[in-house]
Amino acid sequence: MVLTTQSLSAALDALAAIEPAFGAALDRAGYPAPRKRDPGYATLLRTIIGQQVSVAAATSVWNKLEAALGDLTDPATIVAAGDGQLRACGMSRQKSGYARSLAEEVSSARLDLPHLPDDDEEAIAKLVTIKGIGRWSAEIYLLFAEGRPDIWPAGDLAVQIEIGRILGHDVRPSEKAVRALAEAWRPHRGAAAILAWHHYKVDLAVI
Repeated sequence: MVLTTQSLSAALDALAAIEPAFGAALDRAGYPAPRKRDPGYATLLRTIIGQQVSVAAATSVWNKLEAALGDLTDPATIVAAGDGQLRACGMSRQKSGYARSLAEEVSSARLDLPHLPDDDEEAIAKLVTIKGIGRWSAEIYLLFAEGRPDIWPAGDLAVQIEIGRILGHDVRPSEKAVRALAEAWRPHRGAAAILAWHHYKVDLAVI
């Protein structure tokens, strides 16, 4: 798990023992804090609402939905809402469909979020059956809401950029290359991703 300071630090120390470049990155940027999201339906609904908009815009839509509809942690709330109500709160037709699909999957128990498969790839495959949830969103949910230690979002641009910088590559490695590089870091690839994001922000602040 990478949900506590202790567990994340232990995973990062293990990474540094495998790859000294991670130790140097920790010296430069320090240890990142854990990232935590609440497991369950509401976090995935927020993920859908937040796609391709700013944090402020997503928060505004969430607040409008909550004021108009009530408890958004209950999937029945979205199931019962009309499309017009959702659009009046700032949801596009596409996002309304995604939100309704998620709510129906959860409320019908076809998607049992508390009991996703233990195998990471099987859990990702289960989550991406939800309309509007792609592989990256599924990986972020499993990493930050469930704290799965070996989730590796190799398709994330910031991860690719920063892994290249940390390892001293002249150009950004491709998703395929990043996946191959990370095989040696199992079962701590989730910690590697968290460090990459942390190091990326530190680099940007310096630049």
